[in-house]
Amino acid sequence: MDGAGPAVRVRSAAPGAKVTRLELFFDLVFVFAFIHLNTLTVDHLDRSSLIAITLLLAALWLVWSRFAVLGNNLRADQGVMPIVGFAIMTAIFISVTILPDTSTEESAPPAPDRAPLSLPGEFVFPACFCLIWVLEILALRYAARGYPRLRQIWLRSAPALTLSTVLLVLGAIVPPRLDGNARLAVFVGAWVAAIAVAYLAVLRTSALAIVSAGHWAERHAQIILIALGETVISIGIGADLTAGTPLTLQLISAVVLGIALICALWWTYFDARSIAAEQVLHRTQGTARIRLARDAYTLLHFPMVLGIILLSLGVKQVLAHLSSVASSGEQTAVLDPVHLRVLYGGVLIYLIALLAFQARTIRTVRPVSVVPVLLLGALLPVAEHVPPLAALAVLSLVTVTATVLENRHASGERQQLREARLAEQQALESEETDWRRRHL
Repeated sequence: MDGAGPAVRVRSAAPGAKVTRLELFFDLVFVFAFIHLNTLTVDHLDRSSLIAITLLLAALWLVWSRFAVLGNNLRADQGVMPIVGFAIMTAIFISVTILPDTSTEESAPPAPDRAPLSLPGEFVFPACFCLIWVLEILALRYAARGYPRLRQIWLRSAPALTLSTVLLVLGAIVPPRLDGNARLAVFVGAWVAAIAVAYLAVLRTSALAIVSAGHWAERHAQIILIALGETVISIGIGADLTAGTPLTLQLISAVVLGIALICALWWTYFDARSIAAEQVLHRTQGTARIRLARDAYTLLHFPMVLGIILLSLGVKQVLAHLSSVASSGEQTAVLDPVHLRVLYGGVLIYLIALLAFQARTIRTVRPVSVVPVLLLGALLPVAEHVPPLAALAVLSLVTVTATVLENRHASGERQQLREARLAEQQALESEETDWRRRHL
């Protein structure tokens, strides 16, 4: 155990560490989180529910980011770490079952026949949030007995996360006593303050240690994949293809356009940008690496995930609308304009964050990459006045065309990146094969 005594039942991560299967398993709880948020809000999408989604995702992103730091410093599949991961998964699962209450209406009094052991919903998330960070801090403190460099992480995190939990509890206690807009303002203020304070514990450069650049980049790439996968699920659920819905030309076209849009968004991140960014992270050392990991991954990947989740909300409702038209045969059905704004806004947020990620890592952005952002920004105000299928078609056409043009302009650099990545993978595979031949 890296020189540590037998009492220390954890292992420090190495610079060449990769994502473990436990971390992949851990991320599955976020599949449920994304789907659950989508299901709860898609039919009643308004300002309040959008605020709730953003706040809850920001809090969940904080939890995910802290576990990513934990897994980058300690092997998540060794010693007590699997138990910590399982406990955190359970707490996350419970915490997302209830959305933050952002309504401006006065809460109804509790029902007299309420189950005697039921918990007030507004306290569920603060309790789970507190439990999660206590588990993470205990894991780091436990590991610090063998790896003293980890001690500063949990020491500097505890005060900020304690204050954050107190603010979340206040956000649960105070708003129900108020009415109307004051209720919403106090609630949002408490949650924003709690999240901001908690992020300070993550953003402190001295407390963020990146041992393995490959692990860090791979973890963030996987959460993007999970968010995109949730969008694929939303297309299937929205189209209601398992309920005998007639496969009209409109419905089939919408499914194809939705999948094409998701594939284009996948391509914009994974084809070259993620590879180039990881190479930059590998080359960067010391405090500069810590800042790069913080800015490009911890900060800029959150709006990417948020944008994808908003996209899934919009595309699911567009498909549900077209499925309803196909089933009833009535062309007079109207789709709530907010879903088209969310559809376009989600893609716009994702692309802007992606360009910022590229600028922070590669330090260059081609003008052709900015064109789709400008086009979608111009189309956003008029998207709600276009028929749903046409709006989805325009969005997909702009995104796919921009992706193709961008690849053509950067074909030479893209090829070099991909060849270097392939050579690296082949070298690692050869080393693994040699090791197995000698030891197995």
